[in-house]
Amino acid sequence: MSYRDRFSIVGQLTDCHLYEGDGTRPIKEENVRVLYTNRRVQFPDELGLWRREIEDEEARKQAAGEPYRWNNPRFAVESLVVSRTHTREEPQVTLSLIDADYYDFLTTSLNLGRTLKNGSTLRKQYLEDADPLDAPPWMFCSLGVNVEVETGKDSRMLFSHRSAKVAGPNASRWNSSANEGLAANHDLPASGEISLHQVAHRALREELAVQTSDNVDLELLGFGLDLLNNQWSVFFRAVLGDLGEEDLRARWSHGIEDKWEHDRYAFTPSDPESVLSFIHETPMWAPCAPALFYLALVRGAVRARNDDPAARLVVEEAERRVLDRHRHGDA
Repeated sequence: MSYRDRFSIVGQLTDCHLYEGDGTRPIKEENVRVLYTNRRVQFPDELGLWRREIEDEEARKQAAGEPYRWNNPRFAVESLVVSRTHTREEPQVTLSLIDADYYDFLTTSLNLGRTLKNGSTLRKQYLEDADPLDAPPWMFCSLGVNVEVETGKDSRMLFSHRSAKVAGPNASRWNSSANEGLAANHDLPASGEISLHQVAHRALREELAVQTSDNVDLELLGFGLDLLNNQWSVFFRAVLGDLGEEDLRARWSHGIEDKWEHDRYAFTPSDPESVLSFIHETPMWAPCAPALFYLALVRGAVRARNDDPAARLVVEEAERRVLDRHRHGDA
């Protein structure tokens, strides 16, 4: 039984469930609350043993001088509540987090198909035989902030290809322009007030060398759930007002903080037909990346028509043209 529908694009069904957002309006920063509780996620005893296996193996690799996954403090998603403001009915989100770490995430993400003592698996028990949103917090030890980038100078959309050196299920796949996992050592200030928008700016800086002093028009578009890997994804759109493709490539040649995380980039014109054609013709996508780019196209079309939500139909029409062209073998 399928408890959550999957996002489809240009005739292809993805493993992403679009939980909130349709691209027609952003979620304002003041309408996002992140509630953090200093309480550690707790595994059942059986999974605690799995976690120790991972910790021991990574320690062995490090001691042997082999590539290894280092641990860092992260968060588990306890709940994600979506509502509307009282008067204008604008989207409002409350995200509740508790403490976890990267090895906690690996414990579930690497073992979704591993047989439990009861004969079931985590995937079957929590993702297939029940609503994934009802899974316990230890099933959600990762929250990814994904940013779609458009250049304002020459109207190009950026796609990033994750390096094979990156740990996790999305290695060697096309993904969002930039993405970062929410991490306590970077994103939990002394005040305790976590900002998803600041995490998005960090992703732009660390992965694309886009600085906070650059002209960045940043909007939060929604939230998705990767049903294949059981990960929450936050969707942002960023328009770089003063930068073009050549500017970015020149900047990257001078160095990026996390340059190793991507091994190539692709740019297309940012009009819906060009973007959707690229997505249709390019294999191997991270599950939620196509949904992010689609929402960004809708948002761009809506803003181009003075925030008319009906402009989302411009993207639907472009999608039909792309599909028709490929069906008739003219692409």
